[in-house]
Amino acid sequence: MAKNLVIVESPAKAKTLHKILGREFDVTSSMGHLVDLPASKLGVDVEHDFAPHYIVIHTRRKLAKQLLQEARGKETIYLAPDPDREGEAISWHLANLLRDADRPSRKQDGAKSAVKPRTRASSSASAQLPKKIFRIAFHEITPQAVRAAVQHPGTIDQKKVDAQQARRILDRLVGYSLSPLLWKKVGRGLSAGRVQSVALRLIVDREKQVQAFTPQEYWTIEAALKTAAGESFTARLERIGDKDASLRTQEEAQRIAQALKSEAFVVAHVQEKEQKRYPKPPFITSTLQQEAFHKLGFSSARTMRVAQDLYEGLEVGKEGPIGLITYMRTDAVRVAQEALSAVRAFIKRQFGQASLPDRPRAYKARKLAQQAHEAIRPTDVARTPESLQPFLTPDQLGLYRLIWQRFVASQMTDAVDRLVSAAIDAGRFRLRANGRTNLMPGWTKVYEEPPDKERDDDAPQEGALPPMAKGDRLSLENVSPSQHFTKPPRRYTEASLVKALEEQGIGRPSTYAPTIQTIVLRDYVRRTGGSLVPTALGGVVTELLIAHFPEVMDLKFTAEMEEELDRIEDGDLEWVSVVRNFYTPFAARVTTAQEEMREVKREVVPTSYTCEQCGKPMVIRWGRFGQFLSCSDYPTCKHARSLPTGVACPQPGCGGELVERRARGRIFYGCSKYPTCTYTTRRLPTSDEDREPR
Repeated sequence: MAKNLVIVESPAKAKTLHKILGREFDVTSSMGHLVDLPASKLGVDVEHDFAPHYIVIHTRRKLAKQLLQEARGKETIYLAPDPDREGEAISWHLANLLRDADRPSRKQDGAKSAVKPRTRASSSASAQLPKKIFRIAFHEITPQAVRAAVQHPGTIDQKKVDAQQARRILDRLVGYSLSPLLWKKVGRGLSAGRVQSVALRLIVDREKQVQAFTPQEYWTIEAALKTAAGESFTARLERIGDKDASLRTQEEAQRIAQALKSEAFVVAHVQEKEQKRYPKPPFITSTLQQEAFHKLGFSSARTMRVAQDLYEGLEVGKEGPIGLITYMRTDAVRVAQEALSAVRAFIKRQFGQASLPDRPRAYKARKLAQQAHEAIRPTDVARTPESLQPFLTPDQLGLYRLIWQRFVASQMTDAVDRLVSAAIDAGRFRLRANGRTNLMPGWTKVYEEPPDKERDDDAPQEGALPPMAKGDRLSLENVSPSQHFTKPPRRYTEASLVKALEEQGIGRPSTYAPTIQTIVLRDYVRRTGGSLVPTALGGVVTELLIAHFPEVMDLKFTAEMEEELDRIEDGDLEWVSVVRNFYTPFAARVTTAQEEMREVKREVVPTSYTCEQCGKPMVIRWGRFGQFLSCSDYPTCKHARSLPTGVACPQPGCGGELVERRARGRIFYGCSKYPTCTYTTRRLPTSDEDREPR
């Protein structure tokens, strides 16, 4: 029997570690957290330094008992959850669970122990529990990293545990205070959170900007020109006299276009310069989520799910299960020296010396990044995406290719372009043509930048310009005025929201994907054509929270809270004082809001609809899924139905209206005369094609 036990948090990771460590080690999984705050109550003693009341999670009691059984007779236990705050907290709880089984009366430091007697080993069995419990951490699941961690085990980092505990308690205090308030004032099933509500505010504020935007018409003029050698190119009108070419009406644009046709076109001057394009650093969590959205169409949650598979280990032919990337929840761009040496050797071998910089590139991390971590990279750069294609799913291969390419490119030479800008005079008019040609591909041999989503669609496109010199005469082929309208700010996508959260310092790598999932699940936000669009419910909840909890909804305040959590981990702040400083004014605002917050659920809007059951007028009310139609005689009559969309049912002779419905978390539209009419569609009909029954 093995004398050592390694405990990780997932079965896939356990399988990979077991293959690496061999028969001297048993490896088991805790399936994540075994111990947490109770779901049925606050679980925090606000009167006694916010002591948490931890319990073994009800659905994990059998697993906890099994884990204690596996620990018996072992000489040493190695706790190996992920190398972050959450993993440190899991390790801390596991260590306390094992020790409490040996000493039933022991309390966890700074917390109330609530381990149920039935999860403890008997006194005779507990004597067999191991006395040596170590914490091991590694940022990649490779034989070298895992064996090095076992050979040099450490202890649990209490400062990291304190930072996680402070976050957990803060989130519990906010959630368990605000969510019931929203149930009372708006509708049951709603939720609010310290990070999710601020993310929702960003989306709602952006939507207000979009709705308030008034498009302004403007015109541009492009001239198709030809050199004496017969090569064609396009130039755009830049100036009229000494003023910028600002054309607001069609009449003005046509007048200028007509005037241009009678002018002679001469090259005023040509400027050439070289421009370097530098590679981006290897991925961190936020940039991986953004790039996977742009290039692969992945949601943040899907990206992290696939990255977890790649990190924990996949079957790769004869090698068996192996971790393919480093830990994927990180905000550090640091790369281990061994990995740098390996990728430089690979670049020289694969692309030649000219593609290799004189020295390894080092990238600057953002403020407060956890430099103990590494960037996201392949564990072995020699495992090219092509070599892994037979063993990975399309999602896994696509994300691995993205990570591999970005890492290799990050250590290659600059790309060098030649920029050409030609100024062309036509009487009092000045036009400009720009060109770009690549001289040295550098890192672009491996990695392609996604299109700039923020680029003005009306901006002139760059390409190669034909040779020309000052004084060259050009012939005019055509003059084209084009109408444009200014555009509102772009709605957030998952990628741009993650970028905004990171830039504002809101949340951390582990929270981006769950935050977006939550606000979508609560129907505060919907995904529409790739954009995140707030619902009316999301707007109302945001309005109420801003009015009564301005600090909680303030971006700067939330970012400062994140910095304080980082300072707890660094040992600069004590977690209880951070929680107390937040909770004291927050609790006072909760008390005030109980009395003063507007009761949206009691607000009704009269309609022309009639209740099918009692004949009385229907009114619009608010609930957990937003507005709905309800009988005005509620609660005597409890008839209710979804709000009509105003779109008639396409079924011939039906006469019903389409209403929004839900099933298994998905939204669709069905006929108001269901079950007589069973027409459904996933989107409102806007064309004859959409009017086909489903």
